[in-house]
Amino acid sequence: MIDDKQNKEAMKEAIETLNQIATNHSTPKTIKKSITDLIADLNNEEYSLSVRANNTISLLDDVTQDPNMPSYVRTQLWQAVSKLESIRE
Repeated sequence: MIDDKQNKEAMKEAIETLNQIATNHSTPKTIKKSITDLIADLNNEEYSLSVRANNTISLLDDVTQDPNMPSYVRTQLWQAVSKLESIRE
């Protein structure tokens, strides 16, 4: 079973990846706004790690469908989703 330390590390790595996307000057502004909101949701400790991760995965699925998104940003988002999917309770 995955322990709490591994879950927190996966969450930290996902947030770092999302921060890189949000601070990249070539990321479209609408996507930056969505990513910034998702980072705030991930940092909100009102819910458990797994609930925050699952909510973010669902929202990131919508974000990745944006036709204005550069392909390399979409790839980075999928990397973040992969990290978030590893979070279990």
